[in-house]
Amino acid sequence: MSEALMPPGWPAMSIAQAHALIGAPGLPTEIAEATIRGVTMKAWKNQPPTLRAVAELAKGHGEKIFLVYEDERVTFEAFHRAVAAFAVELQAQGVVKGDRVAVIMRNLPEWVVAFYAAASLGAIVTPLNAWWTGPELEYGLTDSGTKVAVMDAERYQRLAEHFHNCPELTRVYVSREPDEIAHPYVTKLESVLGAPDAWAALPDQPIPPAEIDADDDATIFYTSGTTGRPKGALATQRAVNCNIITAGAAGARAFLRKGEAPPAPDPDASQRSSLLSVPFFHVTGCFAVLNPSLFAGAKLVLMFKWEPIRAFELIQREKIQSAGGVPTIAWQLIEHPSRANYDLSSLEAVSYGGAPSAPELVRRLKEVFPKSQSGQGWGMTETCATVTSNGAEDYQHRPDSCGPPAAVAELQIRDPADGVTLLPTGQMGELWSKGPMNARLYWNKPEPTAQTFVDGWVRTGDLAKLDADGFCFILDRAKDMLIRGGENIYCVEIENVLYDHPAVMDAAVVGIPHRILGEEPGAVVTLKPGMAATEAELRAHVAERLAAFKVPVAVKFWPETLPRNANGKILKSELKPLFVDAAA
Repeated sequence: MSEALMPPGWPAMSIAQAHALIGAPGLPTEIAEATIRGVTMKAWKNQPPTLRAVAELAKGHGEKIFLVYEDERVTFEAFHRAVAAFAVELQAQGVVKGDRVAVIMRNLPEWVVAFYAAASLGAIVTPLNAWWTGPELEYGLTDSGTKVAVMDAERYQRLAEHFHNCPELTRVYVSREPDEIAHPYVTKLESVLGAPDAWAALPDQPIPPAEIDADDDATIFYTSGTTGRPKGALATQRAVNCNIITAGAAGARAFLRKGEAPPAPDPDASQRSSLLSVPFFHVTGCFAVLNPSLFAGAKLVLMFKWEPIRAFELIQREKIQSAGGVPTIAWQLIEHPSRANYDLSSLEAVSYGGAPSAPELVRRLKEVFPKSQSGQGWGMTETCATVTSNGAEDYQHRPDSCGPPAAVAELQIRDPADGVTLLPTGQMGELWSKGPMNARLYWNKPEPTAQTFVDGWVRTGDLAKLDADGFCFILDRAKDMLIRGGENIYCVEIENVLYDHPAVMDAAVVGIPHRILGEEPGAVVTLKPGMAATEAELRAHVAERLAAFKVPVAVKFWPETLPRNANGKILKSELKPLFVDAAA
């Protein structure tokens, strides 16, 4: 948006001035210094110390509705009873602080109960990607050393034949499995909790005691790595809960930038409600949406999978105020031809992150939902979701920016060649991020840990620049990665699978621009002399081994060895033009 269209007198203060007011003593967003793993940095003074503390708040929200899934409705009171009951069960199975408990299912109420029950005992909760194949899930279980796994029926069918390869796995709970289960250490979750609609009848009991500190380990979320194997980012209680205050502080900053005082909480205001259309097994869904919603007593409406018509129905039925997730979803909310058939007037905010978004999206959202505030942000698994956020007038003014860092975070642009030299304002380099939200390390991977987590900083691998006001602009990715609808896809993982095909001699995967999804994977291969393979055959080969979203949407054949530079690295810039027609 041009300066001429901004409100008169905007901005009323700088980002630094707003952050100073936000962090003042006595406020819920007060900032204090903390020493975290030997490094002094800013931190939110009043955030809940642990995930257990957040779970215990549920009881205070009483009979308000917390989770809605299809026709199932779970109150905060019923949720607390289910968490306590399952924590008692996990404790009886020998789960203690530091044990890994995996949660492997789509967005269901049971996911939320399993997550907080395990976290409340001090276990390290390890959500695995429900889209992964059986071998990928087996890797997650064995790499993390998971002791107990909680999964839905589809994941159980996918994983059952792999259990014998997971020697540390001692107990599995399966939800929504219609058939009988004969496996010796597999139990139906309903035999412990009953169905979600029956959780209100569970005993009213406290969550079993556990000694947990803010800097104790809390979660392992897997992010794909350039080695082709996912890496588990180990995060602390403090890092996970940082999002709770970061979100509220970003909203306060928007008011201050307009010269207005942030509104005080209104106990008589209607309950906030959000549509969750991104997976819980991503840090966005879990840390940036679920955990703050539980803390605030907000209603969370779950979607089993994203489908625009179903989203419209739920927004209308549940009077949803906030929706979004990734730019893909925002585009579909505004462009679907059936949108006009539904009452979406309750929608007040459409926010997204996880992938680059076109500046045009800001304008279109304002046209379609004039009362709604759009926003975007940046973060990654290694930063436990949100580091930067851009909303309200700031987003309209800089639609190509992911925003300034949170008041407790710090960004630097360094020379990618040495990882040390600071670059001046406006110059592109590698983005480094520091703050209490950073994960601690990669599980059991000391070398990648040393490369990524440095003296309180995360070396992001993103190429970016900062302007004079501290707004961040992500320009490219140093890592060989593309993002499809919010899902990270590391090209080398697909390339390794293609190399396993007997006819493939050379392979490269590049991103094909897609207006809605951001990017999709495309492959270029050279076949071995005398060998043959079709595009369909190679796509099927990948589909048998990797999740569906990683399967190349197109495969092109190159007549000779793929072009390389002097160091032997494939020149992917020369391959991308092959897919111009596919991207059109």
